[in-house]
Amino acid sequence: MFRYVLKTLWRHRTRTLLTVTGAAVAMFVFCFVGSVQEGLHRLTTGSDADRNLIVFQENRFCPTSSRLPEDYERVIAEVPGVRDVMPIQVWTNNCRASLDIVVFNGADPKQIQQTRPLKLTSGDWQQFESTRDAAIVGRNVAQRRGLKVGDQFTIGELSVRVAGIFESNVPSEENLIYTSLQFLQYSRGLDAAGLVTQHEVLLTDTADPDRVAAAIDQKLRAGAVATKTRRKGAFQASTLSDLVDLIGFAHWLGYACVALVLSLVATTTVMSVQDRIKEYAVLQTVGVRPLRAMRLVLAESTILCLVGGLVGTVLALTALGLGGFAIGAEGATIAFRPSLGLAVTGTVVSVLVGVLAGLVPAIQAATVPIVDALRQA
Repeated sequence: MFRYVLKTLWRHRTRTLLTVTGAAVAMFVFCFVGSVQEGLHRLTTGSDADRNLIVFQENRFCPTSSRLPEDYERVIAEVPGVRDVMPIQVWTNNCRASLDIVVFNGADPKQIQQTRPLKLTSGDWQQFESTRDAAIVGRNVAQRRGLKVGDQFTIGELSVRVAGIFESNVPSEENLIYTSLQFLQYSRGLDAAGLVTQHEVLLTDTADPDRVAAAIDQKLRAGAVATKTRRKGAFQASTLSDLVDLIGFAHWLGYACVALVLSLVATTTVMSVQDRIKEYAVLQTVGVRPLRAMRLVLAESTILCLVGGLVGTVLALTALGLGGFAIGAEGATIAFRPSLGLAVTGTVVSVLVGVLAGLVPAIQAATVPIVDALRQA
């Protein structure tokens, strides 16, 4: 049966190639959309997103507009349930949505090493700690900008020397550049001495994040700047609210790609069955049962869809792995990362769509009236 199906597809090479190409393009887009959705899910969920808190200036959005006193750290540390507080100064080259956003996070190097899952692939952590204008650069940023250890990187008002390149099991981290807090505070043009963008709060294992957040805001209410404290995941989702809506719309684009593959493969299979309706009648006369005829057509549509889907999925995963793509806004970034789940989803969807696309033409081939079909010229 398999050899028969392959010979049938080979006899109509041009049609087969066009169908496979169309399916590959649609699945390529489907996997890219799925990668964006996975990136958003990773950013807004997980242990640190649920257990860590972000203290931000109330009614502020872009990092450049949030200015909190650094000494709020001492006040926050006194709140029950708080294990540690990390003041962070954030600088970004663009607060609007961008595919090439550059985000600097300034913090105490020792706290960065303790709280962030970073692994230097090149460079020296000691140099980062001891040199004022040193920075460690995420792998994706280094890849996009062509940076290596020892390079001087300048963007806007900031100029840093790359002390290390790091990778992380949290994909969004690989789109950041870390410097010391004092470097960002005292860089010319930033005017942030004694100020930070936000405080990241690490909680004890038994603390209730929502209660601690309310207690922090209540304690700082009498301070010079009002604050709004939220879980890290909720804060990032709010920061990326415009992108969240866009990604939600892109979800339907993924479904549209699946529908396109279904329509394309179904049309091709229907045309193939109609062209060979006499052939299916002959098969029945030599003893091929209707169920076997259905399996022949289903195998044909499934192979077309599976080959095209696998090609599109592999190309998408390769592009995602090599490209280091990310989109960000207001200092938060969503990393596009290939994953095993994405590969499995692309393969399963291809098989299911291939079976669904072949159902109607398979029934047609199995129920063809033998006499009428044989009378066709």
